[in-house]
Amino acid sequence: MKKILLLTLFLIQVSGFAQVHWMTMTQALAAQKKEPKKIIIDFYADWCAPCKEMDKFTFNHPEIAKIINEKFYAVKFESDGNDIVNFAGHKFTNPDYKGKKSKNGLHQFSKYMNINMIPTMVFLDEKTDPITSLSGFLKAKEVEPYFSMIASDEYKTIKTRNEWEGYQKKFKSKIKD
Repeated sequence: MKKILLLTLFLIQVSGFAQVHWMTMTQALAAQKKEPKKIIIDFYADWCAPCKEMDKFTFNHPEIAKIINEKFYAVKFESDGNDIVNFAGHKFTNPDYKGKKSKNGLHQFSKYMNINMIPTMVFLDEKTDPITSLSGFLKAKEVEPYFSMIASDEYKTIKTRNEWEGYQKKFKSKIKD
Protein backbone atom coordinates (compact mmCIF):
# COMPACT_ATOMS: atom_id res chain seq x y z
CA MET A 1 0.00 0.00 0.00
CA LYS A 2 2.83 2.40 0.88
CA LYS A 3 4.50 1.68 -2.47
CA ILE A 4 1.32 2.55 -4.34
CA LEU A 5 0.95 5.81 -2.42
CA LEU A 6 4.58 6.77 -3.03
CA LEU A 7 4.30 5.87 -6.72
CA THR A 8 1.13 7.95 -7.03
CA LEU A 9 2.77 10.96 -5.39
CA PHE A 10 5.82 10.58 -7.62
CA LEU A 11 3.69 10.39 -10.77
CA ILE A 12 1.74 13.49 -9.75
CA GLN A 13 4.99 15.42 -9.36
CA VAL A 14 6.45 14.11 -12.61
CA SER A 15 3.28 14.81 -14.57
CA GLY A 16 3.57 18.48 -13.70
CA PHE A 17 0.43 18.68 -11.63
CA ALA A 18 0.60 21.65 -9.32
CA GLN A 19 -1.98 23.45 -7.33
CA VAL A 20 -2.05 26.89 -5.79
CA HIS A 21 -3.14 26.98 -2.16
CA TRP A 22 -6.01 29.48 -2.48
CA MET A 23 -7.55 31.24 0.51
CA THR A 24 -10.12 33.93 1.20
CA MET A 25 -9.16 37.55 1.69
CA THR A 26 -9.94 37.21 5.41
CA GLN A 27 -7.62 34.20 5.68
CA ALA A 28 -4.83 35.97 3.78
CA LEU A 29 -5.04 39.08 5.96
CA ALA A 30 -4.94 36.93 9.12
CA ALA A 31 -1.96 34.94 7.80
CA GLN A 32 -0.18 38.15 6.85
CA LYS A 33 -0.39 39.38 10.44
CA LYS A 34 1.47 36.24 11.59
CA GLU A 35 3.96 36.08 8.72
CA PRO A 36 4.06 39.05 6.31
CA LYS A 37 4.02 38.08 2.63
CA LYS A 38 2.78 39.69 -0.51
CA ILE A 39 -0.78 38.89 -1.57
CA ILE A 40 -1.99 38.06 -5.04
CA ILE A 41 -5.73 38.37 -5.61
CA ASP A 42 -7.26 36.60 -8.59
CA PHE A 43 -10.48 38.42 -9.46
CA TYR A 44 -12.64 35.98 -11.40
CA ALA A 45 -16.26 35.01 -12.11
CA ASP A 46 -17.82 31.56 -12.43
CA TRP A 47 -19.14 32.41 -15.90
CA CYS A 48 -15.73 33.64 -17.18
CA ALA A 49 -14.15 31.19 -19.66
CA PRO A 50 -10.71 32.92 -19.68
CA CYS A 51 -10.71 32.71 -15.85
CA LYS A 52 -11.18 28.95 -16.06
CA GLU A 53 -8.41 28.70 -18.64
CA MET A 54 -6.05 30.63 -16.37
CA ASP A 55 -6.87 28.29 -13.49
CA LYS A 56 -6.12 25.28 -15.63
CA PHE A 57 -3.07 26.42 -17.62
CA THR A 58 -1.52 29.37 -15.80
CA PHE A 59 -2.03 29.04 -12.06
CA ASN A 60 -1.66 25.24 -12.13
CA HIS A 61 1.59 25.35 -14.10
CA PRO A 62 4.23 23.83 -11.78
CA GLU A 63 6.61 26.83 -11.90
CA ILE A 64 3.85 29.40 -11.36
CA ALA A 65 2.19 27.42 -8.56
CA LYS A 66 5.60 27.06 -6.89
CA ILE A 67 6.31 30.82 -7.00
CA ILE A 68 2.82 31.66 -5.73
CA ASN A 69 2.82 29.08 -2.93
CA GLU A 70 6.30 30.04 -1.72
CA LYS A 71 6.17 33.81 -2.02
CA PHE A 72 2.53 34.93 -1.84
CA TYR A 73 -0.74 34.44 -0.06
CA ALA A 74 -3.06 33.57 -2.95
CA VAL A 75 -6.63 34.85 -2.81
CA LYS A 76 -9.42 33.77 -5.13
CA PHE A 77 -12.09 36.48 -5.20
CA GLU A 78 -15.37 36.20 -7.10
CA SER A 79 -15.70 39.67 -8.59
CA ASP A 80 -19.49 39.56 -8.60
CA GLY A 81 -19.91 37.27 -5.59
CA ASN A 82 -21.44 37.81 -2.16
CA ASP A 83 -18.47 37.58 0.23
CA ILE A 84 -18.05 40.15 2.98
CA VAL A 85 -14.57 41.68 2.97
CA ASN A 86 -13.09 43.83 5.71
CA PHE A 87 -10.12 45.64 4.20
CA ALA A 88 -8.32 48.91 4.88
CA GLY A 89 -10.86 49.90 7.53
CA HIS A 90 -13.85 49.35 5.23
CA LYS A 91 -16.51 46.67 5.03
CA PHE A 92 -17.26 45.62 1.45
CA THR A 93 -20.35 43.69 0.34
CA ASN A 94 -22.34 43.22 -2.85
CA PRO A 95 -25.73 44.88 -2.39
CA ASP A 96 -26.61 43.95 -6.00
CA TYR A 97 -26.12 40.23 -5.43
CA LYS A 98 -29.20 38.27 -6.56
CA GLY A 99 -27.88 34.70 -6.38
CA LYS A 100 -25.57 32.30 -8.16
CA LYS A 101 -27.87 31.82 -11.14
CA SER A 102 -28.44 35.53 -11.74
CA LYS A 103 -26.31 38.22 -13.32
CA ASN A 104 -24.87 40.16 -10.40
CA GLY A 105 -23.37 43.58 -10.15
CA LEU A 106 -19.71 44.06 -9.36
CA HIS A 107 -18.76 43.54 -5.71
CA GLN A 108 -17.81 46.71 -3.79
CA PHE A 109 -14.33 45.27 -3.13
CA SER A 110 -13.83 44.72 -6.86
CA LYS A 111 -14.77 48.35 -7.48
CA TYR A 112 -12.47 49.51 -4.67
CA MET A 113 -9.58 47.60 -6.30
CA ASN A 114 -10.42 49.20 -9.69
CA ILE A 115 -11.33 45.95 -11.39
CA ASN A 116 -12.92 46.73 -14.74
CA MET A 117 -12.31 43.41 -16.48
CA ILE A 118 -11.74 39.82 -15.51
CA PRO A 119 -9.61 37.95 -15.12
CA THR A 120 -7.45 40.46 -13.26
CA MET A 121 -4.70 39.76 -10.76
CA VAL A 122 -3.87 42.39 -8.14
CA PHE A 123 -0.61 42.27 -6.22
CA LEU A 124 -0.36 43.76 -2.72
CA ASP A 125 2.80 44.19 -0.68
CA GLU A 126 3.34 43.02 2.89
CA LYS A 127 1.47 46.09 4.18
CA THR A 128 -1.44 45.49 1.75
CA ASP A 129 -0.44 48.48 -0.38
CA PRO A 130 -1.03 47.89 -4.12
CA ILE A 131 1.96 47.02 -6.28
CA THR A 132 0.37 46.47 -9.69
CA SER A 133 -2.30 44.52 -11.55
CA LEU A 134 -2.39 42.31 -14.63
CA SER A 135 -5.57 41.94 -16.66
CA GLY A 136 -6.79 39.48 -19.25
CA PHE A 137 -5.90 35.88 -20.01
CA LEU A 138 -2.16 35.38 -19.60
CA LYS A 139 -0.15 32.21 -20.11
CA ALA A 140 2.28 30.90 -17.52
CA LYS A 141 5.32 32.09 -19.48
CA GLU A 142 3.78 35.58 -19.76
CA VAL A 143 3.20 35.98 -16.00
CA GLU A 144 6.42 34.34 -14.83
CA PRO A 145 8.64 37.47 -15.13
CA TYR A 146 6.06 39.56 -13.25
CA PHE A 147 5.65 37.02 -10.47
CA SER A 148 9.43 36.65 -10.08
CA MET A 149 10.02 40.42 -10.18
CA ILE A 150 7.36 41.09 -7.55
CA ALA A 151 8.33 38.15 -5.34
CA SER A 152 11.98 39.26 -5.28
CA ASP A 153 11.17 42.98 -4.78
CA GLU A 154 12.95 43.86 -8.03
CA TYR A 155 9.87 45.85 -8.99
CA LYS A 156 11.06 48.53 -6.55
CA THR A 157 14.08 49.28 -8.75
CA ILE A 158 12.28 49.36 -12.10
CA LYS A 159 11.03 52.88 -12.77
CA THR A 160 11.04 53.25 -16.56
CA ARG A 161 9.97 51.30 -19.63
CA ASN A 162 13.64 50.85 -20.60
CA GLU A 163 14.43 49.34 -17.18
CA TRP A 164 11.48 46.95 -17.58
CA GLU A 165 12.63 45.94 -21.05
CA GLY A 166 16.15 45.39 -19.68
CA TYR A 167 14.72 43.20 -16.90
CA GLN A 168 12.76 41.15 -19.44
CA LYS A 169 15.84 40.61 -21.64
CA LYS A 170 17.89 39.37 -18.67
CA PHE A 171 15.09 37.22 -17.25
CA LYS A 172 15.71 33.48 -17.55
CA SER A 173 12.46 31.58 -17.74
CA LYS A 174 12.15 28.20 -16.04
CA ILE A 175 9.16 27.39 -18.25
CA LYS A 176 9.83 25.34 -21.36
CA ASP A 177 7.61 25.97 -24.37
